[in-house]
Amino acid sequence: MDTSPFVIETESLDLEANAIARRDGKVLFVRGALAREKVLAKIVRSKPKYDTAQTIEVLRPSVQRVTPQCPHYGVCGGCSMQHLDARAQVSVKQRTLEDNLWHLSKLKPETMLVPIVGSPWGYRFRARLSVRDVIKKGTVLVGFHEKGNSFVADMKQCDVMPKRISDLLVPFRSMIAALTIRKQLAQIEVAYNDNPGDGQGDVMALALRILAPLTEADEQVLLQFEQAHRVEFWLQTKGPETVRLFSAKESRLAYVLPEFNVRMPFKPTDFTQVNHQINNVMVRRALRLLDVRAHDHVVDFFCGLGNFTLPLARLAQGVIGIEGAALLVARAKANALENNLDDKTDFSVANLFNFDRAAWDAIVKQFDNQIVNKLLIDPPREGALAVCEVLAALLAEGQPVPERIVYVSCNPATLARDSGILVNGGWALKAAGVINMFPHTSHVESIAVFEPNVV
Repeated sequence: MDTSPFVIETESLDLEANAIARRDGKVLFVRGALAREKVLAKIVRSKPKYDTAQTIEVLRPSVQRVTPQCPHYGVCGGCSMQHLDARAQVSVKQRTLEDNLWHLSKLKPETMLVPIVGSPWGYRFRARLSVRDVIKKGTVLVGFHEKGNSFVADMKQCDVMPKRISDLLVPFRSMIAALTIRKQLAQIEVAYNDNPGDGQGDVMALALRILAPLTEADEQVLLQFEQAHRVEFWLQTKGPETVRLFSAKESRLAYVLPEFNVRMPFKPTDFTQVNHQINNVMVRRALRLLDVRAHDHVVDFFCGLGNFTLPLARLAQGVIGIEGAALLVARAKANALENNLDDKTDFSVANLFNFDRAAWDAIVKQFDNQIVNKLLIDPPREGALAVCEVLAALLAEGQPVPERIVYVSCNPATLARDSGILVNGGWALKAAGVINMFPHTSHVESIAVFEPNVV
């Protein structure tokens, strides 16, 4: 492989904000370069169908190039787009959504929704930080993995996280270095909220994934850190179900959806959206697009803790939340009770990746055989293939179906696949748009609206 530097003019961008060019008739991905730039680069990887190069010097910069704010950018793998203007990042994500819909399912939404955007900095209220005791450096590293490998980045700040979290990255090191079990501490799950809705100020929870019991000396280290930095420690010995508070009798960890008068307590290992500001806007838009009315019966597939279910219950006559994890369903029921919505909600555990007509009929029975008016789907990256196949079959057979579906996706490829299934079954893709939940990263969150295709 020839690694001699060469000059190249780039053409376009991929999803990771790397430039795409052609050299000697071969596709070339250029890390650190943007579209329509002239750069000095060298080959770092060669494959039969494409090469990958690293930018050495930008000779003619794009008008969309900006100086990365974070001093660790390029080494830390947490972000991939800080060298691209924030507005241009959203355009890349919207193009990704449109390209996936078209290339995978030959679909174009009737309407493209205005992107949901927020602050590009200080948005990441959740983070999973790796821990590594590096003997050669004589220090403990706490942070994200380096770009392209499994090493932990030597991070002293992180501008995509709130300042309260960023300011603790260095104190974390000395705290962990003082533990006798520092080599048995694998990661720290951080969950923060500046408005937990209880009027007592912000709250930060730190779940330590420990592979050995704490000694009395270790416990004293944690107690001193809790008091000095106003945090609450949790300990996790195995799976998420083992997480428990360390010293506090009760956790204050929660997030609020003020527009719907909903407060959602959660554990640091529970799945919640990392970007609370965007989550509030996303919930508001989803419910507006669903056009929920007081007489509606709504089903929320992949309901989790009730992020959509409880706001839906404020507006609809009744909501059924369905989730595959029994632990999350139990938490959702507790949240409904706390918000006085238990009389308008019902939750059940079901494997939605193995969904069939019998499962749909059982849902309808829960509503006393009344029509399910509206449907919200918010699946993980794997999408909602089985659910969409049932919905497509129902409509194709002329069976009663919801008036509208809102599908919230964290993977444009599976959204495109599922959209194709629905449309082939007679549904119309009325609208779609992107949600910039993770600025400076390649993660694409999106939302789509479907209605029965009336001929």
